Amino acid sequence: MPLEAIFFDAGNTLIFPDRSLTLAPLLAQGIEPSQDQLWAAERVARKQRDAAGSGDRRQVDNDYWKIYYRELFRQIEAADETSHASLQDDSQLLAELIACARKASNWNVVREGTRETLLELKRSYRLAVISNSDGSMAELIVRLGLGDCFEHVTDSTKVGIEKPDPRIFQAAAEAMQVAPANSLYVGDVYSIDYLGAKSAGFDAVLFDVCGAYRDDNLPRVESLEQLKRMLTADLRG
Repeated sequence: MPLEAIFFDAGNTLIFPDRSLTLAPLLAQGIEPSQDQLWAAERVARKQRDAAGSGDRRQVDNDYWKIYYRELFRQIEAADETSHASLQDDSQLLAELIACARKASNWNVVREGTRETLLELKRSYRLAVISNSDGSMAELIVRLGLGDCFEHVTDSTKVGIEKPDPRIFQAAAEAMQVAPANSLYVGDVYSIDYLGAKSAGFDAVLFDVCGAYRDDNLPRVESLEQLKRMLTADLRG
């Protein structure tokens, strides 16, 4: 079936965290994780979330961040056992970090070239967003200068369904009046984005900046520019 529409995840695909905000509770304690530690935590969180299966679909986002921050704590402690040995037992710190990660406005970093590449893709495809978010994703997309790139934003809080539930993908396709078979979803977590989209009849590609799926023989890209090249090659093929 010909590809008509591309649906994007938001976090870690189109927009990225402002670490001064998402890590504020850690920074307040004088702890600043390295980029290597952050990426390592992402890789572990994705793999463990994938291994856990579907579970309670109402809790997948919260569960992902629990895994992520516990692994980040482990990374920090391994690097400096003396200074940060109590992080794993600090349930209040964990809860504060999860709340910061799940606040959409704390995700306000847009990678260079994002808008330009989206507008190029928009010449050939209809574009939309499907995000597990707090109800403010559409407004955030506009505020970050990407609003005119997309026809529609499906926010899990607005529709009452979270990925990987296939119904959120189906709702987004219905809003765009496009068949799932003519749709592609681009997101960063295999069990949430890739399998969720596939279960709804979409094609799917992983947006894998941290390299979690580099050795898994799955369709993946590390940038929007790479996605554009992949789609161009498919058209030529």
